[in-house]
Amino acid sequence: MMTRVRIAYMPLATYPEVVGDSSIHAATAFAASLECEMSVTTFSVDIPQISSPLGNLLLDVPGLIKAAEDKSRAESHRLHDLVLEAAGAHFTLHCTNREVVLGGALDAAAAEARRFDLTVVPWSGQSVASQDMGQAIVFGSGRPAILVPRSTQTAIVNHVAIAWDGSRVAARALGDALPLLAEGGRVSVLTVRDEKPLIGSDIAGALVSSLEKRGFSASAVEIDLGDRPVARALQDSALSEGVQLLAMGGFGHSRLRDFVLGGATKGVLTDLRLPVLLSH
Repeated sequence: MMTRVRIAYMPLATYPEVVGDSSIHAATAFAASLECEMSVTTFSVDIPQISSPLGNLLLDVPGLIKAAEDKSRAESHRLHDLVLEAAGAHFTLHCTNREVVLGGALDAAAAEARRFDLTVVPWSGQSVASQDMGQAIVFGSGRPAILVPRSTQTAIVNHVAIAWDGSRVAARALGDALPLLAEGGRVSVLTVRDEKPLIGSDIAGALVSSLEKRGFSASAVEIDLGDRPVARALQDSALSEGVQLLAMGGFGHSRLRDFVLGGATKGVLTDLRLPVLLSH
């Protein structure tokens, strides 16, 4: 019988910008801590030629296009070397490059992500390209996405927190996160008491009981927002509990690539301080 292997996917765009090397290092190391293999795709750009007789008199448009394409291809090769270096000798890594038409990397990455167990996205709050890629994967792939900030300290995932409100997307996030928990690990069930009405009087306790019956060590953690945004409160609690991964349902939908996000989702994407798994 063939041994089952968990494979993570990491897409890396090279145009118009590349996420920082430190974020890529952190994401690669985090994937390795999940004891999975990883498939990395770098996307180089193919820019259609623009026909403009007047424009070519003022600017060398074909030359500018070629320079941008050459830079994108060179970055693809550099990123391959970077992730191979970050992976080390004991982490199985597969690297490929795809050339996509200008603007096509996000949809191509979301489609590729559907073939894998999860996607690991190197995250930087200063990189628009990183944020666009993360949102495209979360809302377009149908698979769980883990956003990994560069500040992440690599460790085995032996403590997972779930932001729990009893919703469908929260249940999906929980189901996606539990297989990543190390044997003997713990689950903290986070509920926010003063954000919105919750369905049921003790939804955290009910989930803790269910998890314990299934062999997990679990505990409930109630959070008071005070004057904090919900995303900050959830991350504050997760960090104080010492978790390695916060799982959340990703609330939002897309209107022609303009994402309308739920409050917690938007807050996490704005200020990410630990690896967060989002399921939609």
